[in-house]
Amino acid sequence: MTLFSIAKKNVARNFSQYFLYMASMIFSIVIYFTFVTLKYSETIEKEIEGSQKIGSLMSGAAFVLIFFVAIFIFYCNAFFMKKRKKEVALYALLGVRKRQIGFMLFFENLLLGAVSLLAGIVVGFLASKGLLSILIKLMGYDVAAPFAFSWQAVANTALVFMIIFLITSLQGYRVIYQFKLIDLFHASAQRELASKPNPVIAALGVFLIGLGYFLALQDMMSDIWQTLGLLVAPMIILFSVIIGTYLLFHSFTGTVLKWLKKSETWLWRNLRVVTVSQLLHRVKAHATTLTLIAILSATTITAGGAVFGMYYNISSAVKQMDPNTYMFVEQDELVTNKVNRLVGDVEYNRTVQTLEQPFDYNGEQMAYTLMMQSDYNRLAHVHGRDEIHVKGNEFYVLDATYDERFSPAYNGMTLQAHDEQYEVVGYETYNVLNVALAYLTIVVPDDTYEQLARQKGATAQTFQVIVDANATKDEAKKIATMLPEDAYISSQFADQQSNVESIGVLLFIGSFLGLVFLASTGSIIYFKMLTEAEEDKAKYVMLHKMGVSIKAMRKSIAGQNFIIFFVPLVVGILHSAIALNAFSSLLAMNLVVPVCMWMLAYTIVYALFYVLTVWSYTNIMKQTIQSEG
Repeated sequence: MTLFSIAKKNVARNFSQYFLYMASMIFSIVIYFTFVTLKYSETIEKEIEGSQKIGSLMSGAAFVLIFFVAIFIFYCNAFFMKKRKKEVALYALLGVRKRQIGFMLFFENLLLGAVSLLAGIVVGFLASKGLLSILIKLMGYDVAAPFAFSWQAVANTALVFMIIFLITSLQGYRVIYQFKLIDLFHASAQRELASKPNPVIAALGVFLIGLGYFLALQDMMSDIWQTLGLLVAPMIILFSVIIGTYLLFHSFTGTVLKWLKKSETWLWRNLRVVTVSQLLHRVKAHATTLTLIAILSATTITAGGAVFGMYYNISSAVKQMDPNTYMFVEQDELVTNKVNRLVGDVEYNRTVQTLEQPFDYNGEQMAYTLMMQSDYNRLAHVHGRDEIHVKGNEFYVLDATYDERFSPAYNGMTLQAHDEQYEVVGYETYNVLNVALAYLTIVVPDDTYEQLARQKGATAQTFQVIVDANATKDEAKKIATMLPEDAYISSQFADQQSNVESIGVLLFIGSFLGLVFLASTGSIIYFKMLTEAEEDKAKYVMLHKMGVSIKAMRKSIAGQNFIIFFVPLVVGILHSAIALNAFSSLLAMNLVVPVCMWMLAYTIVYALFYVLTVWSYTNIMKQTIQSEG
């Protein structure tokens, strides 16, 4: 019997233990293969504008995925090697040479990698049509997605992952030379060292997290941020939150559990004494892992929630900036007639006179777009806005990008032009003209407008404004082709398509990278807890002999796993909620609904790993009791 055949038998015999590890690797390979395939996709190259940009984004995402997957595979491989050390020691005790054992482990690991790679490429090809359809849909295109297969993508994926699997296989080969025989026999019994919880360190952890939250919730224009600096403050936030999170799991959680142990009336019910004692060790021993999972969950939820929030708000954001379906500089009569015939009868289709007028404000010269009160009120009626009535030298400002932190205090603002003083009597945080062609608009009385139009320095411009609720994308494209190439045009459809296309790609990449990160972190906890289950077999056999029911033990297992799984998740969600609140404030955008949807989806998938872990842990316990109890 050859070493390779022994390796095959070992993989087949331990397939149930390797299943989640292989499933996570296959899923990672599928996503990487998909990204590389989309990079070379002819459908994207032919049908979608900005295909080169998409290719660059896919390449960047693939690089991030390689880095993370490599760490994940090395991490999981270390867990499996720890579990196999006793078996390796047995081979050595039976007289098998170290070199042969090393080669067997090498072949075994390489075989797992090769099977995962083959399965990942096949599944990736079968899933390519669906994933390409999702990308095209997110980008707002109506293009049929074919099955995408690229030999370049296959070669790229095979090369990258075979290098990763080769390195992990060499890692397995080296195990037999790194440890003494006695160490290999006792490897499974070696636990991670856990320090005693320290209330002072626990308080420091809470303080550091609170400090990070406090700074993150401050306005960027506040004195604190200005004092620290716009580059230093985010670094302080990251440092304090990450260190605080580690200390939270290192001492704070352990301190709370230690306090619970002092409550004897609560502790001596059911198996709480066993549950709390085991948790006390595990939370402290796995402080680094739990911190990593909390921070990674926070990063994934924050990045994904921010992108999904932007995608969710695209329509409202575009309508805020482009209230009119089309707005372009008035063309000659022939072009105007063509456009009018195309759009037909709509809610609003007429020209609007504007004036680019420079004003002096606090010693600085600023240019604004002026429009007549009568034109504004007609458009305001169409858009459901309140009418404005000003007289004499009174101005009313329309600022769709208004932000009280950066925008001037308009009320009472005085502007000067041609030795005349004009006072701003009010402002609105919207515009009735498309912002791309009329950034800051001032509504003035009709007679004041005519007076300023006769003065030197003012530039008059006439826009054709069309509001059409039933407009289509094809109509928008036809209007764009009717106008001269150098014509100034603002199209609601064109701007929305541009936003959907760019943010849709980011959402696609972020969603699938997030799923890979989630699958990897879930798998890491799964392997951690199953390793603990193997170490705790004797304890559950003893409890069974003492008369403790399997139902009570299952409840204790579920409780322990619940804390290990969901405490870092809750911490991660809290971190991301603070970060997204700051992001929402920065963009002046309401992200509550999309962020809650994103967090719910993340939690549901994460909970599936919890259910799987409890089920596997319980099965190990039951099988041990049946065989030894």
